[in-house]
Amino acid sequence: MRNKISSTITKAVFPIAGLGTRFLPVTKASPKEMLPIVDKPLIQYAVEEAYAAGIRQMIFVTGRTKRAIEDHFDTAYELESILEYSQKQQLLESVRNVTPDDMHCMYVRQNRTLGLGHAILCAEKLVGDDDFAVILADDFMIAEQPVMAQMVEQYKRLQKSIIAVQNVPRTQTNLYGIVSGSEVQPGLFGMNNIVEKPLPDEAPSTMAVVGRYILAATIFEELRNQQPGIGGEIQLTDGIASLLKKERVFSYHFNGKRYDCGSKIGYLKAVVDIACSHPEVSGSFNSWLKNKVQSTHAQTTKQNQSDYFA
Repeated sequence: MRNKISSTITKAVFPIAGLGTRFLPVTKASPKEMLPIVDKPLIQYAVEEAYAAGIRQMIFVTGRTKRAIEDHFDTAYELESILEYSQKQQLLESVRNVTPDDMHCMYVRQNRTLGLGHAILCAEKLVGDDDFAVILADDFMIAEQPVMAQMVEQYKRLQKSIIAVQNVPRTQTNLYGIVSGSEVQPGLFGMNNIVEKPLPDEAPSTMAVVGRYILAATIFEELRNQQPGIGGEIQLTDGIASLLKKERVFSYHFNGKRYDCGSKIGYLKAVVDIACSHPEVSGSFNSWLKNKVQSTHAQTTKQNQSDYFA
């Protein structure tokens, strides 16, 4: 029997042991979570989102080739000394702000990549008895109020597991975990089913699970009791389905925009959109982008006219 300690969320788990094969060869020796969105890596955006939600304990489930992430959140004494000596105060502050003084980073190895559920299990001893957040860094999200902060607000009232969802085209249900349920208030649903990657004609809805979760600590028992599936993997979706039989679980249609930075096209869209609003480069980048679009349009029009009169 677990005794929940806190009525809010104080810990976030970041499963980062994946191989990032869709970005090879760049991910051969560098984590995909360190791919930059202009000047900050994906994992830093994810940690900042957790921090903005009041979370201070960051738990990273790592694997081989992930040392760069530990280094990123460590103190870089030599770099800070050089920046301080060179009087580059703004850059110095940006380096120091990566890890605020009241933020604590912990690391645990996932020796074999046996699914998201297995990654969560690896964090059990560090999480303890508290309910906790899970953030997938390659699901890059931007919102006026950070998505995890939205979910923590819901959790403070519900004290139950909450899964972030968004609507997807029915043709894409086979790419996601899909949930169904009844709306209890705008954007919040009491779940009654969750299915991993159903075919479009078998999907119970088009509400897809995306990379933000608040999970009851009771999920660990459900994950331990799951039978491994294809490739010996333990799926988090299966654990949530088991949990749903014993206690209430909610899905939350968040306010914000998601980029699938596990795919090349999603990553490129994120880079362009963030660059368009970045305080340092937005002016020159938007000017370049406008000229690029106009030039491409002119070339396409000229080619179409050439083909027409050929």
